[in-house]
Amino acid sequence: MRQQLEQLSHVAESELTQATTLTDLEQVRIRFLGRKGTLTQLLRGLSSVDPAERPLIGDLANRIKESFNQAHAARLETLQQQELETSLRREAVDVTLPGRDRLPGGIHPLTRAVEEISGFFRHAGFVTATGPEVESDWHNFEALNIPADHPARDMHDTFYLPPGPDGRRRVLRTHTSPVQIRFMEGRQPPLRVIAPGRVYRCDSDITHTPMFHQVEGFMVDKGVSFGHLKGLLEAFLRHFFARDLPVRFRPSFFPFTEPSAEVDMGCIFCQARGCRICKGSGWIEVLGCGMIHPVVLKNVGIDREVYSGFAFGLGVERMAMLKYRIDDLRTLFDNDTRFLRLHATV
Repeated sequence: MRQQLEQLSHVAESELTQATTLTDLEQVRIRFLGRKGTLTQLLRGLSSVDPAERPLIGDLANRIKESFNQAHAARLETLQQQELETSLRREAVDVTLPGRDRLPGGIHPLTRAVEEISGFFRHAGFVTATGPEVESDWHNFEALNIPADHPARDMHDTFYLPPGPDGRRRVLRTHTSPVQIRFMEGRQPPLRVIAPGRVYRCDSDITHTPMFHQVEGFMVDKGVSFGHLKGLLEAFLRHFFARDLPVRFRPSFFPFTEPSAEVDMGCIFCQARGCRICKGSGWIEVLGCGMIHPVVLKNVGIDREVYSGFAFGLGVERMAMLKYRIDDLRTLFDNDTRFLRLHATV
Protein backbone atom coordinates (compact mmCIF):
# COMPACT_ATOMS: atom_id res chain seq x y z
CA MET A 1 0.00 0.00 0.00
CA ARG A 2 2.94 2.33 0.62
CA GLN A 3 3.92 2.02 -3.04
CA GLN A 4 0.31 2.75 -4.12
CA LEU A 5 0.17 5.86 -1.93
CA GLU A 6 3.46 7.22 -3.27
CA GLN A 7 2.44 6.56 -6.89
CA LEU A 8 -0.93 8.20 -6.24
CA SER A 9 0.81 11.26 -4.78
CA HIS A 10 2.88 11.71 -7.97
CA VAL A 11 -0.18 11.32 -10.21
CA ALA A 12 -2.18 13.82 -8.14
CA GLU A 13 0.62 16.37 -8.20
CA SER A 14 0.91 16.03 -11.98
CA GLU A 15 -2.82 16.39 -12.61
CA LEU A 16 -3.08 19.43 -10.32
CA THR A 17 -0.34 21.12 -12.33
CA GLN A 18 -2.01 20.28 -15.65
CA ALA A 19 -5.46 21.60 -14.65
CA THR A 20 -6.01 24.84 -16.61
CA THR A 21 -9.58 25.69 -15.58
CA LEU A 22 -11.52 25.69 -12.36
CA THR A 23 -13.72 22.92 -13.75
CA ASP A 24 -10.68 20.73 -14.50
CA LEU A 25 -9.32 21.38 -11.03
CA GLU A 26 -12.58 20.36 -9.40
CA GLN A 27 -12.59 17.11 -11.40
CA VAL A 28 -9.06 16.33 -10.11
CA ARG A 29 -10.19 16.89 -6.53
CA ILE A 30 -13.17 14.61 -6.98
CA ARG A 31 -11.07 11.84 -8.53
CA PHE A 32 -8.69 11.82 -5.55
CA LEU A 33 -10.69 13.03 -2.55
CA GLY A 34 -14.28 12.57 -3.57
CA ARG A 35 -16.52 10.00 -1.87
CA LYS A 36 -15.34 7.43 -4.40
CA GLY A 37 -11.90 9.00 -4.95
CA THR A 38 -8.80 6.84 -5.18
CA LEU A 39 -7.15 8.30 -2.07
CA THR A 40 -10.40 8.04 -0.13
CA GLN A 41 -10.73 4.36 -1.06
CA LEU A 42 -7.13 3.67 0.04
CA LEU A 43 -7.75 5.34 3.40
CA ARG A 44 -10.82 3.19 3.91
CA GLY A 45 -8.69 0.11 3.30
CA LEU A 46 -6.28 0.78 6.20
CA SER A 47 -8.14 -1.77 8.32
CA SER A 48 -6.75 -4.56 6.14
CA VAL A 49 -3.13 -3.43 6.63
CA ASP A 50 -0.84 -5.38 9.03
CA PRO A 51 -1.37 -3.78 12.49
CA ALA A 52 2.41 -3.31 12.82
CA GLU A 53 2.57 -1.19 9.66
CA ARG A 54 -0.78 0.54 10.04
CA PRO A 55 0.53 3.62 11.96
CA LEU A 56 3.27 4.27 9.36
CA ILE A 57 0.90 3.79 6.42
CA GLY A 58 -1.77 5.97 8.10
CA ASP A 59 0.76 8.73 8.76
CA LEU A 60 1.96 8.59 5.11
CA ALA A 61 -1.63 8.70 3.82
CA ASN A 62 -2.48 11.72 5.97
CA ARG A 63 0.66 13.56 4.84
CA ILE A 64 -0.20 12.86 1.18
CA LYS A 65 -3.78 14.04 1.76
CA GLU A 66 -2.61 17.26 3.45
CA SER A 67 -0.02 17.87 0.73
CA PHE A 68 -2.73 17.38 -1.92
CA ASN A 69 -5.03 19.86 -0.16
CA GLN A 70 -2.27 22.47 0.03
CA ALA A 71 -1.33 22.01 -3.62
CA HIS A 72 -5.01 22.12 -4.60
CA ALA A 73 -5.55 25.37 -2.65
CA ALA A 74 -2.52 26.98 -4.25
CA ARG A 75 -3.61 25.93 -7.76
CA LEU A 76 -7.17 27.10 -7.06
CA GLU A 77 -5.94 30.54 -6.08
CA THR A 78 -3.80 30.75 -9.23
CA LEU A 79 -6.66 29.74 -11.55
CA GLN A 80 -9.13 32.07 -9.85
CA GLN A 81 -6.72 34.97 -10.30
CA GLN A 82 -6.20 34.07 -13.95
CA GLU A 83 -9.95 33.83 -14.55
CA LEU A 84 -10.51 37.20 -12.88
CA GLU A 85 -7.84 38.83 -15.04
CA THR A 86 -9.36 37.29 -18.19
CA SER A 87 -12.81 38.50 -17.19
CA LEU A 88 -11.55 42.01 -16.50
CA ARG A 89 -9.83 42.15 -19.89
CA ARG A 90 -12.95 40.89 -21.65
CA GLU A 91 -15.31 43.26 -19.84
CA ALA A 92 -13.02 46.25 -19.80
CA VAL A 93 -14.68 49.59 -20.53
CA ASP A 94 -12.89 51.90 -22.91
CA VAL A 95 -13.34 55.20 -21.09
CA THR A 96 -12.11 57.08 -24.15
CA LEU A 97 -15.19 56.07 -26.18
CA PRO A 98 -18.02 58.62 -26.44
CA GLY A 99 -20.98 57.98 -24.15
CA ARG A 100 -24.29 56.54 -25.30
CA ASP A 101 -26.86 59.29 -25.39
CA ARG A 102 -30.29 58.56 -23.97
CA LEU A 103 -32.77 59.26 -26.74
CA PRO A 104 -35.10 62.07 -25.75
CA GLY A 105 -38.84 61.45 -25.64
CA GLY A 106 -41.24 63.39 -27.81
CA ILE A 107 -44.87 64.21 -28.37
CA HIS A 108 -46.72 61.98 -30.82
CA PRO A 109 -48.09 63.87 -33.84
CA LEU A 110 -51.68 62.97 -32.91
CA THR A 111 -51.24 64.18 -29.35
CA ARG A 112 -49.66 67.37 -30.61
CA ALA A 113 -52.51 67.93 -33.09
CA VAL A 114 -55.16 67.41 -30.39
CA GLU A 115 -53.37 69.85 -28.08
CA GLU A 116 -53.10 72.50 -30.81
CA ILE A 117 -56.76 72.10 -31.83
CA SER A 118 -58.01 72.13 -28.24
CA GLY A 119 -55.78 75.07 -27.34
CA PHE A 120 -57.27 77.27 -30.06
CA PHE A 121 -60.84 76.59 -28.99
CA ARG A 122 -60.05 76.96 -25.29
CA HIS A 123 -58.78 80.46 -26.04
CA ALA A 124 -62.08 81.06 -27.83
CA GLY A 125 -64.00 80.26 -24.64
CA PHE A 126 -64.81 76.59 -25.24
CA VAL A 127 -64.63 74.01 -22.44
CA THR A 128 -63.51 70.41 -22.97
CA ALA A 129 -65.93 67.53 -22.38
CA THR A 130 -65.55 63.76 -22.61
CA GLY A 131 -67.91 60.81 -22.83
CA PRO A 132 -67.94 57.00 -22.88
CA GLU A 133 -66.57 55.14 -25.89
CA VAL A 134 -69.20 52.40 -25.48
CA GLU A 135 -72.36 54.30 -26.26
CA SER A 136 -76.08 53.69 -26.28
CA ASP A 137 -77.85 53.65 -29.62
CA TRP A 138 -79.85 56.65 -28.40
CA HIS A 139 -76.87 58.92 -27.78
CA ASN A 140 -74.91 57.77 -30.84
CA PHE A 141 -77.77 57.85 -33.34
CA GLU A 142 -81.37 58.55 -32.34
CA ALA A 143 -80.88 61.73 -30.30
CA LEU A 144 -78.83 63.06 -33.22
CA ASN A 145 -81.83 62.70 -35.54
CA ILE A 146 -80.66 59.34 -36.94
CA PRO A 147 -83.51 56.88 -36.21
CA ALA A 148 -83.16 53.14 -36.82
CA ASP A 149 -84.45 53.28 -40.39
CA HIS A 150 -82.54 56.42 -41.37
CA PRO A 151 -80.30 55.94 -44.46
CA ALA A 152 -77.57 58.01 -42.77
CA ARG A 153 -76.75 54.95 -40.66
CA ASP A 154 -75.24 53.45 -43.80
CA MET A 155 -72.59 56.22 -43.59
CA HIS A 156 -71.31 54.67 -40.33
CA ASP A 157 -69.61 51.25 -40.43
CA THR A 158 -70.62 50.53 -36.86
CA PHE A 159 -69.27 48.03 -34.33
CA TYR A 160 -72.40 46.77 -32.54
CA LEU A 161 -72.14 45.32 -29.03
CA PRO A 162 -74.49 43.14 -26.93
CA PRO A 163 -77.37 45.09 -25.29
CA GLY A 164 -76.76 46.73 -21.92
CA PRO A 165 -78.50 45.79 -18.64
CA ASP A 166 -81.44 47.97 -19.67
CA GLY A 167 -81.87 46.00 -22.88
CA ARG A 168 -80.83 48.93 -25.11
CA ARG A 169 -78.51 48.28 -28.02
CA ARG A 170 -74.95 49.50 -27.52
CA VAL A 171 -72.23 50.46 -29.99
CA LEU A 172 -68.63 51.60 -30.07
CA ARG A 173 -69.24 55.27 -30.75
CA THR A 174 -68.81 56.17 -34.41
CA HIS A 175 -68.22 59.88 -33.74
CA THR A 176 -67.77 62.21 -30.75
CA SER A 177 -71.19 63.82 -31.34
CA PRO A 178 -72.77 61.74 -28.51
CA VAL A 179 -70.77 63.93 -26.12
CA GLN A 180 -72.77 66.88 -27.46
CA ILE A 181 -76.01 65.10 -26.50
CA ARG A 182 -74.75 64.05 -23.05
CA PHE A 183 -73.44 67.54 -22.29
CA MET A 184 -76.62 69.32 -23.35
CA GLU A 185 -78.89 66.96 -21.41
CA GLY A 186 -79.81 68.71 -18.18
CA ARG A 187 -78.01 71.93 -19.04
CA GLN A 188 -79.22 75.18 -20.52
CA PRO A 189 -77.33 77.61 -22.77
CA PRO A 190 -75.02 79.40 -23.14
CA LEU A 191 -72.85 76.41 -24.05
CA ARG A 192 -69.44 76.30 -25.76
CA VAL A 193 -67.89 72.84 -25.83
CA ILE A 194 -65.26 70.80 -27.65
CA ALA A 195 -65.07 67.01 -27.28
CA PRO A 196 -61.87 65.32 -28.46
CA GLY A 197 -61.73 61.55 -28.30
CA ARG A 198 -61.40 58.14 -29.91
CA VAL A 199 -64.07 56.79 -32.23
CA TYR A 200 -64.52 53.46 -34.04
CA ARG A 201 -65.63 52.35 -37.49
CA CYS A 202 -65.19 49.06 -39.32
CA ASP A 203 -62.82 50.31 -41.98
CA SER A 204 -59.08 50.04 -42.69
CA ASP A 205 -56.88 51.30 -45.55
CA ILE A 206 -54.23 54.00 -46.11
CA THR A 207 -56.74 56.73 -45.17
CA HIS A 208 -58.90 54.84 -42.62
CA THR A 209 -58.28 52.88 -39.43
CA PRO A 210 -60.82 51.04 -37.23
CA MET A 211 -59.97 53.43 -34.40
CA PHE A 212 -59.30 57.10 -34.98
CA HIS A 213 -59.74 60.48 -33.30
CA GLN A 214 -62.25 63.26 -33.74
CA VAL A 215 -62.87 66.66 -32.21
CA GLU A 216 -66.52 67.64 -31.92
CA GLY A 217 -67.32 71.28 -31.21
CA PHE A 218 -70.60 73.09 -30.66
CA MET A 219 -72.00 76.35 -29.39
CA VAL A 220 -75.59 77.08 -28.30
CA ASP A 221 -76.86 80.52 -27.28
CA LYS A 222 -79.30 83.20 -28.29
CA GLY A 223 -78.67 84.64 -31.73
CA VAL A 224 -76.00 82.17 -32.85
CA SER A 225 -75.78 82.20 -36.65
CA PHE A 226 -73.96 80.49 -39.48
CA GLY A 227 -71.83 83.61 -39.74
CA HIS A 228 -70.40 82.91 -36.27
CA LEU A 229 -69.57 79.36 -37.33
CA LYS A 230 -67.94 80.52 -40.55
CA GLY A 231 -65.75 83.11 -38.85
CA LEU A 232 -64.66 80.69 -36.11
CA LEU A 233 -63.65 77.90 -38.50
CA GLU A 234 -61.84 80.24 -40.88
CA ALA A 235 -59.82 81.60 -37.95
CA PHE A 236 -59.12 78.07 -36.68
CA LEU A 237 -57.83 76.73 -40.01
CA ARG A 238 -55.57 79.71 -40.58
CA HIS A 239 -54.21 79.39 -37.04
CA PHE A 240 -53.68 75.61 -37.20
CA PHE A 241 -51.87 75.68 -40.55
CA ALA A 242 -50.15 79.01 -39.80
CA ARG A 243 -50.99 80.65 -43.13
CA ASP A 244 -53.66 82.86 -44.67
CA LEU A 245 -55.65 80.08 -46.34
CA PRO A 246 -58.69 80.57 -48.54
CA VAL A 247 -61.68 78.73 -47.00
CA ARG A 248 -64.99 77.80 -48.62
CA PHE A 249 -68.22 76.20 -47.40
CA ARG A 250 -70.07 73.76 -49.68
CA PRO A 251 -73.67 72.68 -49.03
CA SER A 252 -73.84 69.13 -47.71
CA PHE A 253 -76.02 66.86 -45.58
CA PHE A 254 -75.72 65.72 -41.98
CA PRO A 255 -78.84 64.53 -40.16
CA PHE A 256 -77.97 66.44 -36.97
CA THR A 257 -77.37 69.84 -38.61
CA GLU A 258 -79.47 72.01 -40.94
CA PRO A 259 -78.17 73.70 -42.97
CA SER A 260 -75.01 71.61 -43.27
CA ALA A 261 -71.72 72.25 -45.02
CA GLU A 262 -68.41 70.67 -45.90
CA VAL A 263 -65.45 72.95 -45.30
CA ASP A 264 -62.63 73.10 -47.83
CA MET A 265 -59.36 75.00 -47.52
CA GLY A 266 -56.88 76.00 -50.16
CA CYS A 267 -54.42 73.21 -50.91
CA ILE A 268 -51.21 73.70 -48.93
CA PHE A 269 -49.27 71.35 -51.23
CA CYS A 270 -50.60 72.65 -54.51
CA GLN A 271 -48.56 72.19 -57.66
CA ALA A 272 -51.53 73.01 -59.88
CA ARG A 273 -52.43 70.17 -62.23
CA GLY A 274 -49.64 67.95 -60.88
CA CYS A 275 -50.84 68.04 -57.24
CA ARG A 276 -51.83 64.54 -56.16
CA ILE A 277 -53.32 65.76 -52.85
CA CYS A 278 -56.05 67.98 -54.28
CA LYS A 279 -55.98 66.32 -57.71
CA GLY A 280 -55.46 69.69 -59.32
CA SER A 281 -58.62 71.26 -57.85
CA GLY A 282 -56.74 73.58 -55.48
CA TRP A 283 -59.03 72.60 -52.55
CA ILE A 284 -58.81 70.05 -49.71
CA GLU A 285 -61.86 68.95 -47.69
CA VAL A 286 -61.07 69.14 -43.98
CA LEU A 287 -64.25 69.05 -41.85
CA GLY A 288 -68.03 69.08 -41.67
CA CYS A 289 -70.29 71.54 -39.89
CA GLY A 290 -73.71 73.15 -39.72
CA MET A 291 -76.42 74.67 -37.57
CA ILE A 292 -77.68 72.23 -34.92
CA HIS A 293 -80.90 70.63 -36.13
CA PRO A 294 -84.03 71.76 -34.21
CA VAL A 295 -84.90 68.10 -33.55
CA VAL A 296 -81.57 67.65 -31.73
CA LEU A 297 -82.25 70.68 -29.52
CA LYS A 298 -85.72 69.31 -28.79
CA ASN A 299 -84.29 65.88 -27.84
CA VAL A 300 -82.09 67.44 -25.15
CA GLY A 301 -84.74 69.81 -23.76
CA ILE A 302 -83.46 73.12 -25.18
CA ASP A 303 -86.08 75.58 -26.47
CA ARG A 304 -85.36 75.82 -30.20
CA GLU A 305 -87.54 78.95 -30.44
CA VAL A 306 -85.20 80.82 -28.10
CA TYR A 307 -81.79 79.27 -28.76
CA SER A 308 -79.81 78.27 -31.82
CA GLY A 309 -76.42 76.70 -32.21
CA PHE A 310 -73.78 75.34 -34.51
CA ALA A 311 -71.68 72.20 -34.48
CA PHE A 312 -68.61 70.97 -36.32
CA GLY A 313 -66.51 67.84 -36.39
CA LEU A 314 -63.04 67.13 -37.69
CA GLY A 315 -60.76 64.11 -37.94
CA VAL A 316 -57.54 64.60 -36.00
CA GLU A 317 -55.60 62.12 -38.14
CA ARG A 318 -56.52 63.98 -41.33
CA MET A 319 -55.48 67.32 -39.85
CA ALA A 320 -52.19 65.84 -38.57
CA MET A 321 -51.42 64.18 -41.92
CA LEU A 322 -51.97 67.45 -43.76
CA LYS A 323 -50.01 69.60 -41.33
CA TYR A 324 -47.07 67.22 -40.81
CA ARG A 325 -47.13 65.83 -44.38
CA ILE A 326 -47.72 62.17 -43.50
CA ASP A 327 -48.58 59.94 -46.46
CA ASP A 328 -50.07 56.83 -44.81
CA LEU A 329 -52.52 57.04 -41.91
CA ARG A 330 -51.47 53.62 -40.61
CA THR A 331 -47.95 54.83 -39.77
CA LEU A 332 -49.48 56.88 -36.96
CA PHE A 333 -50.25 53.61 -35.13
CA ASP A 334 -47.34 51.36 -36.17
CA ASN A 335 -45.03 52.40 -33.31
CA ASP A 336 -42.10 52.64 -35.72
CA THR A 337 -39.48 54.54 -33.71
CA ARG A 338 -37.94 55.95 -36.89
CA PHE A 339 -41.26 57.59 -37.79
CA LEU A 340 -41.78 58.82 -34.23
CA ARG A 341 -38.29 60.35 -34.08
CA LEU A 342 -38.91 62.07 -37.39
CA HIS A 343 -42.25 63.61 -36.39
CA ALA A 344 -42.04 63.97 -32.61
CA THR A 345 -40.91 67.13 -30.88
CA VAL A 346 -39.17 67.26 -27.51
